[in-house]
Amino acid sequence: MDVRSLVKTLHPLEVKVLLRYQPGEKLDAARLQAELAYKEGHCNQAFSWLFAKGLAAEAGREARLVYELTPLGREMAEKGTPEERILRFLGEKGPARLPEIGEALGLEQKDVGSAFGMLSKEGALSLDAEKRAVLSPTWFEASHAGGKKPRIALIRELLQRAAATDEALDEASLQGEEKAAMGGIAKKRGAGDSAFRAAERELVSYSLTPGAAEVASELKALGVTGEELGAVTGEILEKGLWKASPFRPYNINIPASRLLPGRRNAYVEFLEGVKDKLVGLGFEEFDGSLVETEFWNSDALFMPQFHSARDIHDVYHLAAPTKAKKIEEPYLSAVAATHQNGGPTGSRGWNYGFDREFTKRLILRSQGTVLSARQLPTAKVPGKYFGIARCFRYDRVDATHLSDFYQTEGIVLGEDVNLRTLLGFLEMFAVEVAGAKEVKYVPGYFPFTEPSVEVHIKHPVLGWFELGGSGIFRPEVTEPLGIKVPVLAWGIGIDRMALMALGLNDLRELFSPDLEGVRMRRARETNAGAREATPSSKTN
Repeated sequence: MDVRSLVKTLHPLEVKVLLRYQPGEKLDAARLQAELAYKEGHCNQAFSWLFAKGLAAEAGREARLVYELTPLGREMAEKGTPEERILRFLGEKGPARLPEIGEALGLEQKDVGSAFGMLSKEGALSLDAEKRAVLSPTWFEASHAGGKKPRIALIRELLQRAAATDEALDEASLQGEEKAAMGGIAKKRGAGDSAFRAAERELVSYSLTPGAAEVASELKALGVTGEELGAVTGEILEKGLWKASPFRPYNINIPASRLLPGRRNAYVEFLEGVKDKLVGLGFEEFDGSLVETEFWNSDALFMPQFHSARDIHDVYHLAAPTKAKKIEEPYLSAVAATHQNGGPTGSRGWNYGFDREFTKRLILRSQGTVLSARQLPTAKVPGKYFGIARCFRYDRVDATHLSDFYQTEGIVLGEDVNLRTLLGFLEMFAVEVAGAKEVKYVPGYFPFTEPSVEVHIKHPVLGWFELGGSGIFRPEVTEPLGIKVPVLAWGIGIDRMALMALGLNDLRELFSPDLEGVRMRRARETNAGAREATPSSKTN
């Protein structure tokens, strides 16, 4: 393509970069944001388009750790951290017991306890003879002695900096004390209860190629600035801006769009096929609401309310309403007793005070096992049940992880079911449904099953990855819900099974916006199926 023709294809985002910078200069998103007032998305688009046209080349890649402000961190930036709020409260109201502080400030007791622990460690608070939290009269002066800043002040500065720019904080921009403070308020996974989420990013830099100089000269000769209007809007008409502003040229030679017939989505057909197979094996299907309570999503599954085990489920909370009106009895009391002291199960429980308000909190279900928990009180013995559940967890999206995904969840109840029975079901999923050639079982841990098993399959491109978890429900799960027989349970990532069955290499392809790619893949599958169904013409 000649230079004049190439110029006609340039977007204003590309034009401004070509006119501003010289070939060989190192460019990255941060520089374009600072000097051209681009947003991050604009930078990525400009580099991508210039790279595709051979006007930019990759100059380097640099891995870096960044800290993203979570919704909880944004709330802390506005209202104050629990530590700040407790200090203000005690400064205004005087000494108070920890439960009184939590009730007055609307904080959960675990947050009050953690904040008190940090403040007492720094010498800001202590308990008096009546077990009331009291402020240290000399703490402020001592904590700022020698120009140093207390941890609470460092955290405040980090929150304000992140909230003001609405961008992630680069670890390289933090000083020694700031890094130490950030380490206590950031998590890589399970960041729902942290102020920051730690994430690894790759910074890619580019430079313009020598050919970009010739294109820039042509742009200047034609008087193209990148400020040309691209569309007629109501504001342009109302203010008369069209009279004095040039417009970008329109290409009237672009061919009309094709009319394409619709086809059923390959993944939807795969899900329906899994349902048909399980129903054919005698399973009954169950389903439930996307919105669940902490009770059914975790408490009924013997996951302690304030234990790190819940970090494996980084859930989304509902903004309004925040809690359910009630939890069904007698299950609430039975589950609460099991958590506190084991109840009638023979277990020692988790030995803590079960919070009957926390258990009402509404969330998006984070696992399909919540359907099994809800099914147990009405399940038939013997019985086989399954469901295909859409689940939600805050996770970094990559080839094998999505923030919302499908699980096929199942339970089998009976006097004679055992681990061998469970392994048979797992092999069926891996081989017959996913189409895996190599399968292995790995011991796992789940708070609600013992023993626990993970099934792994080998993908021809991605290698070994976990297909899902399974096990035999603990008595602490089944007995409070009225079940006295063994219960096999599994939660299989059906999205991952689809990778194998549909010949894909990335989970994102299941929900791809690239319709052309989906159409071509669907056409190939249809043609392959037709060839298999056609009888051979060879005669004996």
